[in-house]
Formats: sequence, C-alpha cells, structure tokens
Amino acid sequence: MSTVDDTSAADAPPRAVPSVRSYGRIVVVGGGCYGGYYVRQLGRAQRAGALSWRELVVVDRDPSCAVSALAESDRPPRLTVTNASWREYFSSYLGATAEAREATEDAIVPSPLMPHLMADWLIDRARERWPGRSVETVPLAAPPAVPWQRAGEDGTHYVSYAEWMCPINCIEPARCPETRGTRDWSMPLAVRAYVERERLEGRQTEAPLVFHCTHRAYGVGMIDVRDLIEADRTIASAAADRAARFIVGTVSHCHGALRAVQVGDRR
Repeated sequence: MSTVDDTSAADAPPRAVPSVRSYGRIVVVGGGCYGGYYVRQLGRAQRAGALSWRELVVVDRDPSCAVSALAESDRPPRLTVTNASWREYFSSYLGATAEAREATEDAIVPSPLMPHLMADWLIDRARERWPGRSVETVPLAAPPAVPWQRAGEDGTHYVSYAEWMCPINCIEPARCPETRGTRDWSMPLAVRAYVERERLEGRQTEAPLVFHCTHRAYGVGMIDVRDLIEADRTIASAAADRAARFIVGTVSHCHGALRAVQVGDRR
C-alpha cells in the first residue's frame, strides 16, 4: 500500500494571503528624524506588499527637512513634502475633507513630539461654527487613573501607562517588551472609564472623542481620518443648542494626550 500523500495541489486548502491595507492619503506629521524614519518604514511596507496608498504627504515647515533630502532609493512612490505649519495644513485639509461629507480612507501618522493637533482642529472648527460662543480648553476636573501623567502649559493632559522610556518602534504587542508580562491595559478603555467616572460624580461630559493610533505595518502607527470627521460632527450635534463638555484624546494603547473642551451656551 502506498504511503505517499497523493492529494493534488488543487484539492489542498488555500494558503492565507496577507491582505494589503489600502489608503487614499497618508499624512506624516513632520519631516525630521521621526518623519524620516516613518517614511522609510512605509516604503519598506509598500515594497513588501503590506501597504498601498494614492498619495503620501509629509508636512513640515522646513523646506530642507530630512525627508526632502532622502535619496531617490529611499523615497516611496507618490511622496510629496508640503511646507506648512501643522495647524495650517490640517485646517485646510481636514476642513475640506469634512465639508466633502464623503467616506475617507485617509490616515495620519502622528509624531511623538507633536502638540494635540487633533484637539486644536476640533476647537478651531467649533469656533468657526459658533463665532458668538465660547469654545475653550479647561483643566481636567480630576486626574485619570494612570501611573504617569502631567499637565501641559496649553491645557493638554499627558498620560501614560509606562513609567519607563519606550522605543519609537514599539507596536504595543500583547506582551509588553519592557515588563515581559501581558499588556493588560489600553488607554482608549481608560479614557472611556474616566468619562464614565466623571458622569457618576455629577460632571456632565459627552461621550469621549478618542483617536486611537494603532500599528498598521513595519512599526508605523496611524489615526484614521474618518474618526476625526465623525468627532467634528458629534460636537456640532451635541452642542448645537446647549453647552457641552468633551474629553478629546489622541492615544495609543500605552500613551495619550487628553484635553477637556468646553463649548459655552448659545447667547
């Protein structure tokens, strides 16, 4: 009796083929050392068939930033460098995207050292929408329950589960590279729990607006632009006829920047 497996290739189950993540526009915040690293990693991901995009935009005020000087062999396809301030760029780009009112597959690659640009954009939008109403950053009423936190001068509250220095390319796996144990924390869940606690203590707060930066490929994390557009619509609806308070967070599993935004009553 033959012991040879004569199952034909046609009868064998198909092998799983990794899916390609496809984007419209990917915006990288900053063209310096961090931005240069992310652009090179995106290029590697594209060549490996892990990512594709319609356009890749790096935003930096410096025309001589590191990305603009990349060798041709290190430049991913459809890469452009836009010389503008980050706030100026997002005001134009996100404003146009919001007004288009269409689904978007765009994404943003944040910089570890950037200000809370997503909260800035939402505040600017609210002020344009309601020029006669106050829209301001207010201090958090109580500290979140996380191991490390610090209030910034602009009212942004920085939070982290890490009390150590994390590497730039950490993808926040299920097992923490630092503790060697299970990562049993997630900042988006912590922000939602914080808002629920605020409500239980009588401080009226809307559902949190959380922009979760997640790993996509080759050590690069991104925020989905559609979440920003939806947050803008949420503010427009919730504060249309009354005062409203929002907790806006740009977070990963381990770190985050929070801001409490108060929209005043209609006059």
